[in-house]
Amino acid sequence: MEAIAMYENKNKIPRDWINYAISGSAPNGFWQRLERGEIKMDKEFFRGFNADLRNETLWKKYHKSFRNSKKKLKDVANPTQLGDHVSLKAEAADTRPTDQDRGAQGAPLPDEQLARSEGPSSDRPSLSKLAKDTTIGDPVSIESEDVAQNGGSDSTPVSGRSTSPSSRSPLEATSTLKSLPPLPNIDGESLFWSMMAHSRNPDPYIFPALLRLKNLPPKEKPVLAALSNTVIFPPGHPYNRLSDPPESDPRSHFDIFIASAEVGMRKPDPKMYQLALEKIDKLDREKGGSGVKAGDCLFVDDIGQNLKTARDLGMKTIRVILGKTWRAVKELEQTTGIELMDEKTRRSKL
Repeated sequence: MEAIAMYENKNKIPRDWINYAISGSAPNGFWQRLERGEIKMDKEFFRGFNADLRNETLWKKYHKSFRNSKKKLKDVANPTQLGDHVSLKAEAADTRPTDQDRGAQGAPLPDEQLARSEGPSSDRPSLSKLAKDTTIGDPVSIESEDVAQNGGSDSTPVSGRSTSPSSRSPLEATSTLKSLPPLPNIDGESLFWSMMAHSRNPDPYIFPALLRLKNLPPKEKPVLAALSNTVIFPPGHPYNRLSDPPESDPRSHFDIFIASAEVGMRKPDPKMYQLALEKIDKLDREKGGSGVKAGDCLFVDDIGQNLKTARDLGMKTIRVILGKTWRAVKELEQTTGIELMDEKTRRSKL
């Protein structure tokens, strides 16, 4: 998420540390519990969130696994919220937004959608037949995710030799611990609200594509479902107000909208995907279709682990790269056979 990269740069915080700290606190960190609706967004949450961002054990593992080995952390967190679809994934330098791509990465389109034709009896194309099991770039960085979740391996090659505990001398190990810099001083509440504000702007490519899908003739329009990690804002907060105009409310663009904080589950929990499939299947049958299976669905997301769960369930997937979201729209066009870009955008990007 661009807001996190900006915060880290402004406050001279090591790159990807915020992502690493939030991901490393799963499954029961304060961010994850907030997204599951288990706790309120109050002083206690921000106190706990600050503590997660200052976890000394994770700080040591971060330096050992990433800074010393110069590895890049990718696709290991998915802190998102209702109406503010934020991905806390920092991108490598070559995925920074260009002037044309710049804008909030949290569009009214959640960082994910399930799309499917409304039934085999209709004349419109079936996404299950059109979808290809392809992704933009590397859809899942399993190595990075495993390292982040397990705290890294016990050894990090440096200058061609092992630095595992068994190969390092006591002097080397002591020196490494003493050279560890102090934990960054992060104001979790300030960070949180800057992310919420930044994420409320529509993505310049994903959102127009969503509108085009929504406004297709009934016989051509696929069923649109959103599977979104969310938070619940405090009573009376401005973000709780109905969108003006109503069309800017992300829920208004989907046939089905599943919010994590309302159902007590968050991606990449397979149970949340199963719930979505059940709702889509029910809607399809109500409209005269023969039902929906995972293979009939096309899942779009920017987080590798979320995409992996979808594929494990049998769905087709497209990965969104933040800063290059137009690429996902292009692939969605190729997959569905539906034009989703205007001519000006197409000429500038294709």
